[in-house]
Amino acid sequence: MKGTADMDNRGLIEKLDAEKALSKHEWIQLIGTYTDEDRAFAADMAREIAVSRFGRNIFFRGIVEFTNICKNDCLYCGIRRDNTEAARYRLSKDDILACCRSGYGAGFRTFVLQGGEDPWYTDEIMADIVAAIRGEFPDCAITLSIGEKTRESYQMFFDAGANRYLLRHETANAEHYRRMHPADQTFENRMRCLRNLKDIGYQTGCGMMAGAPYQTVECLADDMLFMRGFEPAMIGMGPFIPHHQTPFRDFPAGGKELTLMLLSLCRIMLPDVLLPATTALGTVSGDGRKLGVLAGANVIMPNLSPPAKRKDYMLYDNKAITGEDAAESLNVLQGHLDEIGYKLVVSRGDYKEARK
Repeated sequence: MKGTADMDNRGLIEKLDAEKALSKHEWIQLIGTYTDEDRAFAADMAREIAVSRFGRNIFFRGIVEFTNICKNDCLYCGIRRDNTEAARYRLSKDDILACCRSGYGAGFRTFVLQGGEDPWYTDEIMADIVAAIRGEFPDCAITLSIGEKTRESYQMFFDAGANRYLLRHETANAEHYRRMHPADQTFENRMRCLRNLKDIGYQTGCGMMAGAPYQTVECLADDMLFMRGFEPAMIGMGPFIPHHQTPFRDFPAGGKELTLMLLSLCRIMLPDVLLPATTALGTVSGDGRKLGVLAGANVIMPNLSPPAKRKDYMLYDNKAITGEDAAESLNVLQGHLDEIGYKLVVSRGDYKEARK
């Protein structure tokens, strides 16, 4: 292997595979100058790693988007507080349980409750919903993705039966974070939340948008360094896609190629991480989720929300939406995966600590 001072990108990818880490300078070089050939090399390596860990198996999780009401005003998000055009809704506990029942019958063994930071769902209400799911589906994993809470709130949800929590860090660069959020949302609090979640015992996920407004190569290098140190169980990452009712409406969408490269680098750096091929990736490219799997992803997250509400949970424009029920959705996905030699597996798909 060449010395670091004159290492080409292929050499940096090989170094990442061997050492599971690069310096910030090396990350900047690799992310800032990779070619299509470098991306293909990284994807081949990432795919081999994923197959060695998980076989040609893809875990699937059912997302229940239970509220699109949010007290926050993130500058990139279509359900931000100040979007007065959004058709707002909330699902009841019975509605949520009905989504889970439909999913369970189809083979889903992980339910992801995702929503805006909606004050109507107090800690007690959320804990009651989690406990009801845990009671009815004791063999399933419950993931929450409901934003920033106090440590006490996170503990209450964990004690009620939640196993996992996905909270995208959005960016590991404090100045970049400030440019993407209003002043009352702080980088320091987001990091505190992530530390608390992991300390409590959640399988904790972080992540960011590829090609986000004001994102630089240096920002992405910071993201990779942060994730290497944090060692998340999951990384939720897709391309930025603008929404017409946000201040970022005129920014270009993030690229498919950058997203795929970052997915591959994440798999090489953290071989056992749970890595979804996201809906956003499928939105910017019709075959995006297949390409994500071929770049090292091992999770797909179909929608279990009531079909009539799916169009209202619009985080970004042109979101890929289907009216399929749980079983139909899995049949369609399996058909796509058949084309590349992968299969969906009925499993909770828990994170396993990195093998020694």
